[in-house]
Amino acid sequence: MFYFLAYFFLEVVITVDIASRIGGLATFGEIVLSAFVGFFLLTNFRYTLAQSMTALLSGSITVDQFQKMNMMSLLGAILLIIPGFFSDIIGILLQFGFLGTFVAKKILHLKEKKRKKYEGDYDDAIDVEIIDDNTIGK
Repeated sequence: MFYFLAYFFLEVVITVDIASRIGGLATFGEIVLSAFVGFFLLTNFRYTLAQSMTALLSGSITVDQFQKMNMMSLLGAILLIIPGFFSDIIGILLQFGFLGTFVAKKILHLKEKKRKKYEGDYDDAIDVEIIDDNTIGK
């Protein structure tokens, strides 16, 4: 709830400040233009998703990176459709992968999973030989 109120407050303050500087007609034009860009990104999202799936299948990215990239791109397109300058700025920033990951880590408190690397001797490994009694050559 706090994040929503903070977002709403910043949206109103930034929109009123910028709209008073550039005028009503330019503000209307920006709202319409950003909505068209947002709809364009949403309609072309399937191509972005296909590229991400290709990168996932080739092993270039992990499943976590795949989810973050697509979620942030989709959220950015939706924010571009919402009228307001602050949402447009955040929507544009989320279209870039590294900024989307940064925002997700800061707001959602996402942390990278630490992988444990085995750095010891393999002396405690058990060597097993399996002998099968059911061989064909009986």
